[in-house]
Amino acid sequence: MNRDLPRIAVDAMGGDFGPEVVVPGALQAVRSGAAAAVLVGREPDIRKVLDRESTQGLDIEIQHASEMVEMDEKPSEALRLKKDSSIRVAASLVKQGRCHGMISAGNSGATVAAGMFVLGRIRGVERPALAGLMPTEKKPIVLVDVGANVDSKPFHLAQFGIMGSVLAQDVLDRRSPKIGLLTIGEEEGKGNTVVRTAYEMLKKSSLNFVGNVEGRDIFTGEVDVVVCDGFVGNVALKLSEGLASSLTRMLKSELSGDIVSRMGAMLAMSAFRRFKRVVDSSEYGGAPVLGLKGSAMVCHGASNARAITRAVEIAARFHENKVQDHLVEGLAANKDLASFGRQKPASDAA
Repeated sequence: MNRDLPRIAVDAMGGDFGPEVVVPGALQAVRSGAAAAVLVGREPDIRKVLDRESTQGLDIEIQHASEMVEMDEKPSEALRLKKDSSIRVAASLVKQGRCHGMISAGNSGATVAAGMFVLGRIRGVERPALAGLMPTEKKPIVLVDVGANVDSKPFHLAQFGIMGSVLAQDVLDRRSPKIGLLTIGEEEGKGNTVVRTAYEMLKKSSLNFVGNVEGRDIFTGEVDVVVCDGFVGNVALKLSEGLASSLTRMLKSELSGDIVSRMGAMLAMSAFRRFKRVVDSSEYGGAPVLGLKGSAMVCHGASNARAITRAVEIAARFHENKVQDHLVEGLAANKDLASFGRQKPASDAA
């Protein structure tokens, strides 16, 4: 057992495929030396998969959890009734300090809820946010929020900007990340009341805020963090995933037509492989939940083994780069946006 490696709690029961996909994905991350793993779930189901894998010398443990949260269950109710669910047990391992982070491809609402009620929120954060890592023409960027909060207030958006900036620095290695606010026009004053107020707050913050961006700007890579509420962010995320899949299928169809097209496709095969890798969501693992007193990551329900591997690797990097500490520091540097955004008038400062 290597205590120097980040130890990640993996909800082995989560996702559309459960242990059959989650366990091999987690094992690959352990084989790469990125992390140690605690596989959480029904032990017989996990061991059935492990028996088919080469695990000699790998730093893995099993933490039995007798229950699981189904995808169609109400998150808060399921967590309350199923105290031995794999999601809740994984969060508890992080809370107890036995693990440095958790991932789950299960019920995303339950994962966020477990983070809030088991791990708790960083002081000053009212709404934790889901941060999606997205491909662009130049480099991956952070889109935040991508689904945790469908209704947000201006100071929530401002806090999302702070937390997204920390993520871009610590995980994407960006110095002084450029922050853009997603709205319907680049000019100052565009958008609804929430967005316009958030603009003013971000402008006064210590962030490298570059102003408004439109939907078409997300994929140019000119900014490092795009801020929006969870409703808009989730639509943008799912639209981009669907578009990438459709473009890949359309390219395949066009290039498998006549003999000339097929020959051209063979010559460009390496370029197509690179394109597929760039737009493949499994390359980005999942969406970190920002604003918790611990690291948690939500993976897509249809995640393949590669996505699980990447999620474990990113969760490990969270711990190694002290992302949680830097989130606290980032919020402290913008005190006017903390304490639930309730700013006192100057006369009350004393």
